[in-house]
Amino acid sequence: MSAGSQLLGYSDPVHAERARIVGCAYEHADEIADDVMAKLRVELPGYGTADAGFLADVHDQLARLSRTGLGALLEHKRVTPADVSYARQAAARRARCGLPLVDYIAAFRLGQRAIWKSLLAHAGDTDAGREAVLSLAGPLARYTDLISTQATDAYLEFQQYVTAESSRDGQALMDSLLDGALPASGPHLSVATAHGIGAERTAPLVVVTAMVLDPAPTADSLCETRQVVSAALARTGVNGLRTLSVVRDTEIVAIPALRPDGSAEQLCERLRALREQLAADGVALAVGVSTSVTEVGQIPRAHRQARAALALLPEEGGVLALPQMTPFRYLLLRADDTTRQLVDPRVGAALADDRARGGTLADTVRAFAAADMNLREAADALHIHLNTAKYRLGRIQELTGRNVRSVNDLVELLVAIELL
Repeated sequence: MSAGSQLLGYSDPVHAERARIVGCAYEHADEIADDVMAKLRVELPGYGTADAGFLADVHDQLARLSRTGLGALLEHKRVTPADVSYARQAAARRARCGLPLVDYIAAFRLGQRAIWKSLLAHAGDTDAGREAVLSLAGPLARYTDLISTQATDAYLEFQQYVTAESSRDGQALMDSLLDGALPASGPHLSVATAHGIGAERTAPLVVVTAMVLDPAPTADSLCETRQVVSAALARTGVNGLRTLSVVRDTEIVAIPALRPDGSAEQLCERLRALREQLAADGVALAVGVSTSVTEVGQIPRAHRQARAALALLPEEGGVLALPQMTPFRYLLLRADDTTRQLVDPRVGAALADDRARGGTLADTVRAFAAADMNLREAADALHIHLNTAKYRLGRIQELTGRNVRSVNDLVELLVAIELL
């Protein structure tokens, strides 16, 4: 019996039939989507009056969801929310178009039926085929439950965001906070308190500024994507509360309230995970995070910091979080061409050659500095022999003329390494 058969607990013939049936259904994902679309327009009023562009988008999503689920069955793995992150944007599009939630969720039930119908059609009349297709019922039901839950959450989340945006309470509050003022009373103060802002005078906050990077967006799609990103940032909190997040012109601004200890580490990790999830769905994002502040009057400065961090990111975007950055690293990121020209050509040439060879000499210098010039600790950190570390530092001195045990020379080398 093969490893896959032992894993599933079925005989080889059943295992082979299972793979064949799922593979055939996978190849007919577009036909599955066609089957669902035919029923959607007849059984669900929200789809019956939709335009051609909307229906084409629905068809694409149905085919993609079918391939994701059937592909996971082929690979014997369980689908995770990250695997279907693209469904969140589709849910936002359905909410924006006014599709009733009951019709949207009913579509997933029809999708499950269509996939099951395709699996049955390819099962045949053999005992192994029947046993194989029955073994797929449980995983298919779990997959449908997962994607419908993810879609419902995203639909409601976006609907709540649009409602808040239409009331302008969140927008007005953000404008006030970025001016350094907390409303004294009224609905705006209630919104602030609900997001953990101003409830305690010493509660730490950061400002997050994000931009969607799209080389050739249409106005509508870019606006929609910004709103999706803003809604996603609203759920990226660390204190059990939603984060205040709004779209302001070309940027998305969020003000997450941190836990009482003021640490932004977990928030920064969640922002990086969010960026990776969006990137998997084709949305490139640049995110800047300010240092933490404890007074509303400091929020304008934090906003300027977040924008400055954003400006230091490369064209492909990323997350630049000031709470995780040393002053030394920040200064180097802001260095101009003149700074780079001040690097001794001999040092630059040596480091460029080292980089082409894998950067072991530069890594050793970094480790030596991080270990407070303790060579043995640097060798341990690099998992190399002490004599190897000694050789590398000697080689650096020979190539650059800089003595790593001189503070001035060591700093010059570190600056050159980071710049080059």
